[in-house]
Amino acid sequence: MKSYSVKELLDSKNTLHEVTVKGWIRTFRSNRFIALNDGSTINNIQCVVDFENTDEQVLKKLTTGAAIEVTGEHIESQGKGQNFEIQAKKIVVLGESNPETYPIQPKKHSLEFLREKAHLRVRTNTFSAIMRVRSALSFAVHQYFQQNGFNYVNTPIITGSDAEGAGEMFRVTALDAKNPPKTEDGEINYKEDFFGKETNLTVSGQLEAETYAMALGKVYTFGPTFRAENSNTSRHLAEFWMIEPEVAFLDLDGDMDLAEDFIKSVLKYVLDNCKDDLDFLEKRLIEEDKTKPQNERSEMTLTEKLHFVVDNNFKRVSYTEAIEILRNCKPNKKKKFNYIIDEWGADLQSEHERYLVEKHFNCPVILFDYPAKIKAFYMRLNDDGKTVRAMDILFPGIGEIVGGSQREERLEVLQQKINELGIDEKELWWYLDLRRFGTAVHSGFGLGFERLVLFATGMTNIRDVIPFPRTPQSAEF
Repeated sequence: MKSYSVKELLDSKNTLHEVTVKGWIRTFRSNRFIALNDGSTINNIQCVVDFENTDEQVLKKLTTGAAIEVTGEHIESQGKGQNFEIQAKKIVVLGESNPETYPIQPKKHSLEFLREKAHLRVRTNTFSAIMRVRSALSFAVHQYFQQNGFNYVNTPIITGSDAEGAGEMFRVTALDAKNPPKTEDGEINYKEDFFGKETNLTVSGQLEAETYAMALGKVYTFGPTFRAENSNTSRHLAEFWMIEPEVAFLDLDGDMDLAEDFIKSVLKYVLDNCKDDLDFLEKRLIEEDKTKPQNERSEMTLTEKLHFVVDNNFKRVSYTEAIEILRNCKPNKKKKFNYIIDEWGADLQSEHERYLVEKHFNCPVILFDYPAKIKAFYMRLNDDGKTVRAMDILFPGIGEIVGGSQREERLEVLQQKINELGIDEKELWWYLDLRRFGTAVHSGFGLGFERLVLFATGMTNIRDVIPFPRTPQSAEF
């Protein structure tokens, strides 16, 4: 007999007569009603137990968390809340659960508690919904690029270059930690290491993606990246996933067009395909908001926030114009910002970015042409000599969600920027070769996938939108 998923049984147009379904017990009440879930949907299917004809030993094992197989009649539900239920004829306990030690009981648990149970937290409604939305977003990312002529490229996880120039990288080594080989100067001799040089876990696949864009035209990476930043904030992870398209013959205007179209597309996919999960997450946020002071409550519901992005044109504003707006705004003049904007060249914080989106323009914003001093070396220098062809996309509730640029395609200019920053040209000889052999205008952007999931689910801590968060002093599971 075919085994159905809970989603198939609940979404069916008609009764299916005798069926088999497998899942985990969420609740078992009155020794009669089982709420069964298999992860295919946020919703449970009710299985009505024939108490008189079910073995007493089986009944004792029907506890929260147990895995069971139910065979019975798929009929129209007599109760409210669902169209169908199962009149159970046979129940097989596949895996028992101890009700005294099983931590995910049918009650409200704090997010902090659930992070300590990351291997089991996905059995809750909140985390199953988050992870289904994450899965849908991941599919939508690949679908968008594949349908628009992009080639998927797997860039190295182990690298000898620091794409961001931040220096906050995890070292990869096979040397003896207690007794590493030394040079005559007493320094660690990385020539004797596995790769013959100092290597790290990547912070970005961008530089390598550029090499493939300059041959395949349109490429994207979507993979894990790492940052050894000792930060315990709600917005930082040590291991996270990055989406990074790179396109040959594309300037900054085209890059902004691509990023806006991409984000709208993947968020629309979630709106169209994750209705039940979004409804649950939205209700959860509404209830959470009721416990907050009035001034801290959300101004938009979750779906309103998603439509705010999908249905609006993104406002394009130069950094210089944005600085003038911020310098003259009331929060800045009344010193209500934590970081006061005094002069051109300031690195904008999320409070400034959110003001532009939520208060001044009331739509998503793309800032462009940033000061060269606060941006990476590979961004194309403008004719004014002080700004670069960079862009950031700003969202409500988050601030920056995308960072991109037109890349510096001129060999002499790139060499000068590298030398000014003290970067050894020999380390980037292959990157400079792209400017020596058939150089051309090209652009791309980076989007932290967890930031996108955070926005799409309405969660407030990035540790709650990745299966097993890696943070300072925490590498459990």
